[in-house]
Amino acid sequence: MKVLIVEDEIKLIKALKFLFEKNNINIDIAQDGEEGLIYSEKEIYDVIILDIMLPKLSGLEILKSIRKKGNGTPVLMLTAKDTVEDKVKGLDLGADDYLVKPFAIEELLARVRSLSRRKDKDFTGNEFEFKDVKYDRKNFTLKTNKEKHDLTKKEGELMEMLIKRPGQIFTRDQIIDRLWGLDSEVSENNIEIYIHHLRKKLKSSNVEIKTVRGIGYSLGEK
Repeated sequence: MKVLIVEDEIKLIKALKFLFEKNNINIDIAQDGEEGLIYSEKEIYDVIILDIMLPKLSGLEILKSIRKKGNGTPVLMLTAKDTVEDKVKGLDLGADDYLVKPFAIEELLARVRSLSRRKDKDFTGNEFEFKDVKYDRKNFTLKTNKEKHDLTKKEGELMEMLIKRPGQIFTRDQIIDRLWGLDSEVSENNIEIYIHHLRKKLKSSNVEIKTVRGIGYSLGEK
């Protein structure tokens, strides 16, 4: 599991860092809103923890931005104010859960695990479906209403990444990290080759891989 923590209270950061590392959970930490937004756009997380009151950008502004870009990662909001108004704002923007400070860090860990399990429930089994497209990750096969295609391993990994999160924009760095690892010497040209191959195989369907200029790619309806 990989978690992004966007929080500016040093004592709380230290406590969460100790807790998550003790439980073998990988974390990234951002101490202001701008840094948190950058992390959320560059990496893929299982859960994002957002404090509402942050320097530079508020947690609500970060949440609004990532949901607008199609990022469906579960978000747990932290707030010092136990007000209905704050909770309604966050939930309206797409927050999945709330914790009011002060809280027991063990409770936060339990909620993070719950959100991660909820996220994974949609992805049990080997087949993923979006509109008239089905992808079988066990056999690396892609089916539309009219055709069936065998995919290479990398084509399949890329297709799985996109079809799990229709509408979510994946940056080129995220794709390289997921398919090859950021330490690899793979260039963006490699991604474009696999995108081109998948687009040809999706041509007979109602689905296409969209290019988001300057950012990356997403799977959507034609």
